[in-house]
Amino acid sequence: QSSEEARLQAQQEEAARLEKERIEQEQMEKLEAKDQERRESELAELHSLEQKFLAAQQWKTDYRAHAKWEHYLSCDGSPDPTVLQEINAFMSLWREDQNEDIQLVMEKGEQVLNLIQKLQFLLLDTPPNEVTEKETVQYQESILELQNLLHQKYNGATEHMLKAANMHEDSDTGNMQAVIKDKNVTFCIWANLKKKVRFKNHMFCDTQHGFDLPKSLAVSSVAVRILHTHYDHVSPLWLHCQSVPKLEVLDSKELTQHSKGSVEEPEEEEKKAREEPDVPAEEETCSDGRKSAISVKENGNSIADINETGEETEKKSEILDIPSQVQDPLMQEETNEKEEAITDENIIDLQQFVPVGGVYHIDVLQLPPQVKQIKDWRMVEVLDVGLEAYPYPPEETEDGTRPPVRITLRLSDNVMYFEDPVIARWDPAGQQWRTDGISNITYETQEGSITFEMGAFYTIALLQDAHLNMPYQAWELRPTGMDEALLTVTAVFATIQIQIKGNRCMLSSVAVEEKDVLSHVTGKWISPLDLRAVLKKAGVNIFPGEYSHKYVSVNKKAPLAEVRAYQQMALVASAFAFAWSKWNLEAGQEQVVFKVSEHLKADSVRGKDWSLYMFNGQKAQKLKITETSEAFSEELEEGSEFHSTLYHMLKDFASKEAIDKVETASFLFIDVVYQLLLATRVLTYS
Repeated sequence: QSSEEARLQAQQEEAARLEKERIEQEQMEKLEAKDQERRESELAELHSLEQKFLAAQQWKTDYRAHAKWEHYLSCDGSPDPTVLQEINAFMSLWREDQNEDIQLVMEKGEQVLNLIQKLQFLLLDTPPNEVTEKETVQYQESILELQNLLHQKYNGATEHMLKAANMHEDSDTGNMQAVIKDKNVTFCIWANLKKKVRFKNHMFCDTQHGFDLPKSLAVSSVAVRILHTHYDHVSPLWLHCQSVPKLEVLDSKELTQHSKGSVEEPEEEEKKAREEPDVPAEEETCSDGRKSAISVKENGNSIADINETGEETEKKSEILDIPSQVQDPLMQEETNEKEEAITDENIIDLQQFVPVGGVYHIDVLQLPPQVKQIKDWRMVEVLDVGLEAYPYPPEETEDGTRPPVRITLRLSDNVMYFEDPVIARWDPAGQQWRTDGISNITYETQEGSITFEMGAFYTIALLQDAHLNMPYQAWELRPTGMDEALLTVTAVFATIQIQIKGNRCMLSSVAVEEKDVLSHVTGKWISPLDLRAVLKKAGVNIFPGEYSHKYVSVNKKAPLAEVRAYQQMALVASAFAFAWSKWNLEAGQEQVVFKVSEHLKADSVRGKDWSLYMFNGQKAQKLKITETSEAFSEELEEGSEFHSTLYHMLKDFASKEAIDKVETASFLFIDVVYQLLLATRVLTYS
């Protein structure tokens, strides 16, 4: 009897469950149908909001033209670095100038660095349709020539100083020593006039750089120069001309849709992707002549994930009309990558480790003939050889040993080393940084100095893992006023706050263990591109590069979902706050999950005001779960519906004031928010 009852009860429960599922299924189908019905009108509304991106593009184009014209009108004597005649005239005039005073070289150096910076900015900022391949190559060649000329001038100034070394003897040791510095360069020089073994080591007191020479050098006519440039003109040029990786929306979208068997008109999609002003993705010819097609690996991966053969991909691109240039660089990149895998472990991989704190040129030089004072005359023997390096280690040594040189460098205060830096030397023949030839490294954390030995005199850099602040632990973007917002990225070692206002942004603070650091770069209104350069130079990298996914465990997302999310977040950033959600990890590759709250006041968002939203680029929904729920579920919030855009999804729950704010937000503000989201990639690198 009882088993019969149990069977009946089980049947009833099963029937009730099926009925509930059927009702839920019907409900979902109704919502899906409703979403499909209004899809076209929603996309049209979104499209008119997205015109703001095009307005920003146009504004930037006009601004560039205006800046060129302003420069032309100013007639301030400084060359326009984009005009070949002007920049060449500037360089040849300086080459011919015989004045080799170090102070003068430093002043002129400041101007040269500004010209280089302008050219680098143009290479990164100008969209591919506004600059020809020929101009790109010309700008890069001008940069390299300016860098070389500046270094030659420092060599000339060094020789000029050394000829009169005996006029500046140090009363204690009888040798000459000098330190000259400005914000770009620290120049330390020591001349061994007395050749006494007991003075074989020297510490430049106001820089705390020093050396300890082997006996053979201490008794020779030599000079030692430590030229610390706070910039890096040694590494290959591509390192400083990397644009924000381009995320192609096309293929991932087409591929995911294709696999589901429902394809939207690719022409429309393609037109849109062309119009959507992503960050410029020009192919850049780098100084070493390599082409680096800047189109992010994400696409490569999404194609590779489906494990297709080349033929299938080709067929598919015919059906879907994916422009061929989207695919070629990827295929080409895959092959390049295999060839370029670095086999020698002493060679630094510059995708993984980057020089921080500039470059230290450490040289041992031959002391030129000294000035002689004869009555009222000063005479000097002139040798026409320029600045000569002293051969060390010597070819032949009597006992076959080559004692090393001991060097101490004080680390720069203007950069952050979150871990002990890697010391590397420049290998001019191989055009790469190497770690061999350097030994006995000791790192004094308290003093902020590093001591090591090297077998010869090298150009040295201190390198840091480019990704040690990734993946981020959290992020938040919230409006703080009309066309103003604050982006906070909580990285592994530092918390970075960036204020956004109109078309500018400002690094408002970098905090490490609750302490504010890098005060010399905070509080200045600059462009997003400059902000990226300033932070990377200071050793705080929150900008994933083209290959970063190889070095960081990334929360991989379909480019479609990621890019569209950034675009639509930017469009509504004037009235809505967004933040990291732990559920983004659980939501799968096709969709992103984040916290959202309408936010019209300048204070911070309270915990209970956040709601969770999920978006895949084509469908948005509000989730029932909260950040503290037990498990992830895609169940919809009670009484909510699907929408084709994030904007319409938020509109369902938003006040009129918030939507008015979204509609009146300035296109420049929206563009800066979008650029920062694309540059930090918070949805995949958190």
